[in-house]
Amino acid sequence: MRKHTKVYVDYFGWADFYPCEVCGARAVDIHHIEARGMGGRKSADKIENLMALCRSCHLEYGDKRQHMEFLKKKHQHCVDNHVGKNYL
Repeated sequence: MRKHTKVYVDYFGWADFYPCEVCGARAVDIHHIEARGMGGRKSADKIENLMALCRSCHLEYGDKRQHMEFLKKKHQHCVDNHVGKNYL
């Protein structure tokens, strides 16, 4: 398991399934909200910068700067409420 995936899974307590933070479908990617190349270098693997996305949402929102604030707000709700297994 990659370091950033472990950080995310450990924080929220997920086991085999973790939902996409945008649509609730099965997440397949732990996305860096601020990519390492966009200023997220040292904080790249902190929970505040990681969010679970399904493939569809990752393709639609993941690598586009214009969606960064949207993703930050969605993820901040999850972190603030430590939604974990109660997300869905």
